[in-house]
Amino acid sequence: MSIDLSKILNKEQRKSILDALLTPFSWGYGGAVWLRNKAFDFGLLPQEEFDVPVVSVGNITVGGTGKTPHVEHIVQTLHRRYHLAVLSRGYKRKTKGFILATNNTTPRDIGDEPYQIYRKFNGLITLAVCESRRKGIRELLRIDPDIDLVLLDDGFQHRYVYPKVNIVLLDYNRLPFDDKLMPLGQLREPISSISRCDMVVVTKCPVDITPTERRVIRQRLNLLTYQKLFFSAIRYSDPVPLFPVQSPQLTSLQWLRSDDSVLCLTGIATPMPLARYLNRYAAEVKMMRFDDHHFFTRRDFNDIFKVYREELKGKRKFIITTEKDAVRIMNNPYFPPVKRNCIYYIPMSVAFLEMEGADFISELVKRIDEQEEEANLTTM
Repeated sequence: MSIDLSKILNKEQRKSILDALLTPFSWGYGGAVWLRNKAFDFGLLPQEEFDVPVVSVGNITVGGTGKTPHVEHIVQTLHRRYHLAVLSRGYKRKTKGFILATNNTTPRDIGDEPYQIYRKFNGLITLAVCESRRKGIRELLRIDPDIDLVLLDDGFQHRYVYPKVNIVLLDYNRLPFDDKLMPLGQLREPISSISRCDMVVVTKCPVDITPTERRVIRQRLNLLTYQKLFFSAIRYSDPVPLFPVQSPQLTSLQWLRSDDSVLCLTGIATPMPLARYLNRYAAEVKMMRFDDHHFFTRRDFNDIFKVYREELKGKRKFIITTEKDAVRIMNNPYFPPVKRNCIYYIPMSVAFLEMEGADFISELVKRIDEQEEEANLTTM
C-alpha cells in the first residue's frame, strides 16, 4: 500500500524534509566549487590571458538575471569604439564545438540568446559559440585578427579565461544574501565569489528604488574599494509583429481595450516581469509558460492555440511573447501560418539608473582603456 505524503504533511513539513535530503548534496557541491576556485587561485589550474581585452558578463545564480539585454546594451554602445566580438557557450543549442554565426545560422545552431544578439547586430559584430572559451577566443582572433574587444557571455564560472573586466549581475527580485548553494538553493557559487569581479549590476530594479534600499544592498554586498556597484531597470518597447504583416492590429499596448484578450506566452526563466507589465493595460491577460530555452513542438502549438480559441474571451485576441522566445518561434516550422497575424513580441532593453553620478559604460571603457595602457607600458 502506497502512502501519499502530500496529504499527511503540510507545506512547511514537506519543505523541511526536502531541505534535509538536499543539504548533503549542497554541501558536496559547495566543496567542489571551493576546491575548484582554490585550484585557480593557487595556479594549479591554468588561466589564459589574451592580448585583446576580454569583458565577462556573468552571474552567481541560476535563472535569468538579464545577461542578454546587458550584453546587448554593451554592444550597442561600444561597437563603434571597438572591433567587437561576442562569445557564448550557446546554451541548449543542438551543435557542438566552435560555430561562427552567419546569415544561414539558426537558433538550433548557436542557441536562442546568441541568435537574438546576432540577429540584432548582424554586420556590426562577430559572434560565435564554443564550449571552451579559450578555444573560442583563439579561433575568433584567427578568423578576424582585427578584433580588439571580446565580450564573454556568461563567463564568470569559466575561469580558464582571465578577463580584463569581470561583471556580475544580481537580480533585484532574487538577491543572493539569504540564498543557498545548488541544489538546495539557486547559487552557482557562494556570495563571497563576488570578490573576484570588478563591477556589480543589480538588475530588474524598480525605477523608483529608494536611496535607503540602495544603501542596504551596498552594505550587504560589502564590496571592496575597487569594485563599482550599479543599478539597472527593464525597459519594454512597443509590440512588434513576429511575422511581417502589412497592417498590424497592435502597435501599442496603450490601444488594448477591456474587451481584448492577451495570451502571454513565455519560455524564459523569469516570466513574471513581462506578465506584470502586460497587466498594467486594459486587456485580460492569461499566462502560458514553458521551461527556459524551450523549443516549441507541434503538440505545444496545438495546446497553445487550443487555449487561444477556447479560453481567451476577448473580441480581439493577441499572443504576446518575449524577444528571446520570438527567435525560436519565427524559425519553427510547426507554427501555423494562418495564425501569423496574431502574435507579437515585446523588445526588452536595460536602462541604467543614475546613481551617485556613476555611469556604467564610462566606467567600463575606463577600465578597458586602463588595462590597454598597462599592456602597452609592459611592451615598451
